[in-house]
Amino acid sequence: MSVPAARPGTTTVSDKAVRRIAERAASEALPGRPVTASRVSAAVHGRRADVALGVSLPYPLPVAETAREVRRHVSERTRELTGLDVSLRRISVDTLTVPSGTTAPDGMPPLPTPSVSAPFSPALSASTPSVSASSVSAPRSEGGDRRAPRRRWSRRRVPMTAVMLMGAVSFGAVALDMIRVRVAHRPAAAWRTGTLNWLTGHGPGDTQVVLAGGGLALLGLWLTVLALTPGRRRLLTLSAPGTSLDAAADRSAVAASVRDAVADVPGIGPVAVRVRRRRVVVRAGLVFGDRGTAHDEVAAATRRVLGGWRPRLAPRVRIMVRTEPLWRPPRPEAEGPPTAPVTPAHTPGEEDEG
Repeated sequence: MSVPAARPGTTTVSDKAVRRIAERAASEALPGRPVTASRVSAAVHGRRADVALGVSLPYPLPVAETAREVRRHVSERTRELTGLDVSLRRISVDTLTVPSGTTAPDGMPPLPTPSVSAPFSPALSASTPSVSASSVSAPRSEGGDRRAPRRRWSRRRVPMTAVMLMGAVSFGAVALDMIRVRVAHRPAAAWRTGTLNWLTGHGPGDTQVVLAGGGLALLGLWLTVLALTPGRRRLLTLSAPGTSLDAAADRSAVAASVRDAVADVPGIGPVAVRVRRRRVVVRAGLVFGDRGTAHDEVAAATRRVLGGWRPRLAPRVRIMVRTEPLWRPPRPEAEGPPTAPVTPAHTPGEEDEG
């Protein structure tokens, strides 16, 4: 027999519990496919939980669609287990892992065996080949698609933190000393009076004042440049049509995939690829074969791979195919065997002339 409680109770779900549930739900998002949550953060506000997730996805799955599926599963599963209104505001793909024996689909060559590290790839391991890949961010609103940004802007956490700490320490020290003087009726601190005395004895033309002013001017100029420039130049913005996600790929990952595709062209030896925001330069060495044919095949392979990545701004492709020292011009195709002369048939009763 159940007895009703005298007073209704309150169930509190901590941030740590939501974080562990979201991490577990991410590993269950793709049945049969390894998904690893590298970094998870959660903040509970009443009956709402804000979650940010960083994952490692298997290759070769489409990044935008796979990230959207992981985001949907984590949101629904965490909402089901916690009873909170879960908002997965950001999901970032830190690495792409290549299981052993996996082959890539047409248009996307397999990733290279050595791992290519990214500046924000904490999940790399020596046994699992991986490539620094993309960052996929969920939109601020659930409905409707939006165009991908032209550039990826950095949050400038380190400069902003340094400026905030400097301001907090300096202004906080002055405010604390003034409160002590006004409230506790104590004399001003020695460092404050000493600074004022030093400033009264040194004018604008003093060497130390000029050096300090020049340093502050350079610091202000540096902060202005950081505020006006995107900063994340290593990321190439991708387009994800039909989705409400923003995607970006590390340029080294794009260059690695293009290099592998070009290296598979018959007759091509060493390959060097340079990926810029609006230009892709491919330099290939020809070991054997026709140079014009190899140039066309290299250009086709490069455009096929770039089409698989779907950059937001179609880059200009520059192909340079040079012959290696051991290259020899292709031999002309051998003509068919010579045909024997045709002897006219004899008609009965006729004789050969001459």
